Amino acid sequence: MEYAEMLKIYGCAPGKDDVAAIVAKAQSMVGNNVSPDVLKRCYSCIDLTSLEASDSQKSIAELARKVAAQRGEFTDVPDVASVCVYPSFVETVGVELGDSDICIASVVGGFPSSQTFLEVKMLEAAMAVENGADEIDIVMNVGEVLTGEFDKAGSELELIREEVGDDIVMKVIIESGMLPDYGTMRMAALTAMLAGADFVKTSTGKVSVAATPETAAVICGAISDYFKATGKKVGFKAAGGIRTANDVALYYSIVETVLGAEWLNPELFRIGASSAANNLLSAIMGASVKYY
Repeated sequence: MEYAEMLKIYGCAPGKDDVAAIVAKAQSMVGNNVSPDVLKRCYSCIDLTSLEASDSQKSIAELARKVAAQRGEFTDVPDVASVCVYPSFVETVGVELGDSDICIASVVGGFPSSQTFLEVKMLEAAMAVENGADEIDIVMNVGEVLTGEFDKAGSELELIREEVGDDIVMKVIIESGMLPDYGTMRMAALTAMLAGADFVKTSTGKVSVAATPETAAVICGAISDYFKATGKKVGFKAAGGIRTANDVALYYSIVETVLGAEWLNPELFRIGASSAANNLLSAIMGASVKYY
């Protein structure tokens, strides 16, 4: 596919004032969206994530056991959407979750830099799926985006999409904190969608600038325009630096403002979180919780 040509039909990115207005409107909604009911919905959209160099079979198994047992500890709180780990831990998570409906997500493709051979990326994605991953999170080649090589960046994602098949949820990370302006972010997000992404994700959480409300507004705007042009709903995932219940409520409010209530479910909205899970549980329960 000639991605650079396809991008031309989608027009320009929103201006700074437009983005600021969206963020301001969303911020005004946060007070209402930190209610227990909304926070439970947000909790059900969490990709509970552990992506540390110190991860081990033991630590990941313990995390997955806690996820599987959570309903017994907090009977009025829904399960998280997924557990997101490195590919070598996918099978471990699967063993602990058993026949749970909680998804297993794996970062793949030379995460977090994406700087390896395409063949390696495809093999890693295929192996993660073979070991039980329901979802893959992959970083778009940031270097190619920065040099305007959207055909190359998109074609690579398209091949990985074909490798894992349509039944696997593919979340594409545009690493927005490394992109210089809203226009580049928008083109990266649209390229990801054109290549078959089921979600556009802000960040790996491994660079100094992760998710921001402004970036979320730009990506959600691109998702809205793509839906209007194609009729296909693509999800949004915010990740990196999201810690408090207010942080989560703000991203929820941005999605609500730009995309509407029909996007506010785990099929179309995700939050990459580690510490935020305990903080959401605390806000929901009205007492300090350190479960994870």
